Amino acid sequence: MNKKNNPRADETPRSNTIKDPDQWTTGDEQMTGAQRSYLSTLSQEAGEEAEEDLTKAEASKKIDELQDKTGRGK
Repeated sequence: MNKKNNPRADETPRSNTIKDPDQWTTGDEQMTGAQRSYLSTLSQEAGEEAEEDLTKAEASKKIDELQDKTGRGK
């Protein structure tokens, strides 16, 4: 079997661990304690007020936004 016909030889790594927060089955639940803590840290670094009443999905998106803004994480 050559590389073209072998899916294991695909050089593009795929992961099912990266999922759009809008597709999370638990995305509408209250954010976790870890998310709350990290959001607090990132918000301070970004000079923003930390939001307290976010869902898991909203918190994930806000974390991504603040990581971009602060240069952290990614």
